[in-house]
Amino acid sequence: MNLMEWICPSRTVEAHCDLPCGIYDPEQARIEAESVYNIIKKYNDSKDEVYRQRAIIIKEERAELAKHHLDVLWSDWYKPEKHDAKFPQLKDTLNEAQKFLDLIDQVDQIWEKAGGPQETRVARPAASPTRA
Repeated sequence: MNLMEWICPSRTVEAHCDLPCGIYDPEQARIEAESVYNIIKKYNDSKDEVYRQRAIIIKEERAELAKHHLDVLWSDWYKPEKHDAKFPQLKDTLNEAQKFLDLIDQVDQIWEKAGGPQETRVARPAASPTRA
């Protein structure tokens, strides 16, 4: 790493908090999940391809946020020594939340197989040779 890369890094890294803040609420994940659910309904109801493309992009963003909020609960809030004895179902319940994200991935795979990318995305140009 040269001096300029150290002074002005070209990459930004984000976290829930720079310091675990202690503010955790599954409602954040719930709101994002409801947004994904409603966007999928609106996508299916629309014939406008531009609208549908935007819906897919926004749905993916919302799904990532839902996953992020669940991951924060799992990694920052959940403590086996604190929660397992009192709430034995908690660990399994947090793992079950992953099923929601898996279902979204299944919808995405079906969308791709059904021609979604060709119908709703702009084709990428052929890869150009890299410079030596």
